Amino acid sequence: MELPTLKIGSRTARYPFVQGGMAVRVSTAPLAAAVAASGGVGTIAGTGMTLEELVSEIRYARSKTDGIIGVNILFAVRNFPELVKTAMAEKVDFVVSGAGFSRDMFSWSREYGVPIVPIVSSARLAKTAAQLGATAIVVEGTEAGGHLGTDRPIREVFPEVREATDLPLIAAGGVANGEEAAELFAMGADGVQMATRFIASSECTAAEPFKLMHLSPKEEDIVLVQSPVGMTGRAIRNAFSEKVANGEYTEEVRCQNCLKRCSHVYCILGALDRARLGDVDNAVVFSGASAPRIKEILPVEEIMTRLVHDASKKLSQIG
Repeated sequence: MELPTLKIGSRTARYPFVQGGMAVRVSTAPLAAAVAASGGVGTIAGTGMTLEELVSEIRYARSKTDGIIGVNILFAVRNFPELVKTAMAEKVDFVVSGAGFSRDMFSWSREYGVPIVPIVSSARLAKTAAQLGATAIVVEGTEAGGHLGTDRPIREVFPEVREATDLPLIAAGGVANGEEAAELFAMGADGVQMATRFIASSECTAAEPFKLMHLSPKEEDIVLVQSPVGMTGRAIRNAFSEKVANGEYTEEVRCQNCLKRCSHVYCILGALDRARLGDVDNAVVFSGASAPRIKEILPVEEIMTRLVHDASKKLSQIG
């Protein structure tokens, strides 16, 4: 068995590995461009950026590579339509969205001619996405970092979605290396999305303390946290998460009304930005279940080389 071919719209990736979009400003142009230049699929996270910042990021990535570059935007943010349309006007290769489901983005897709790749965690939603015009689908299990749409593992969810649609499917959640990716390829995945692994890369522009948090944390320190978005998220345990879990956290901040709905327990964009800047004790440090198996910070090219080699070797053994 060989590596599958991943096609998103008119673009075909050299390698079927997708770098997940991580807000706020964790997945920026240098990381996305490096992944795309190495033959994978790069993703800029637009959530938390101004429209001008998003345009600048897209253009910078385009100046560095002619590889596949997409933009991820959280459905829960209030300026979701403006961000999506701005990305589409810049002719990114695709727009991916999670933490909710937008029907409107499919009409924008037809207007701008930019493929939509929604994130789903059920066969029912996958069918809906296919009917509305999705080009490909990210199937996410509970092992993923960040906001979660299910409490079921990817190896349970994926076969149901694979049976429900013939669209290209990108499996996501808890993958740390090529061997684990190969298991999902063998189940019928056309691609595998990895986000946490690319935090521990040279090209990720997040602060060093943030990156180091994702190197070999204990299994028991990968926890679920409640987000003001109204969803559960997967993160690394720290002083902040403990205070929130115990109802002890208070924060005085001028609300910018960035979310469509918000519990106001804390500001999620502020908490994520503090993490990215290195204030890891007073922040939400989103992380996937793969983090305990990530041992070192490497250049993106080396990460991609190892992913391709190890996944190919494993698939050859599967036969």
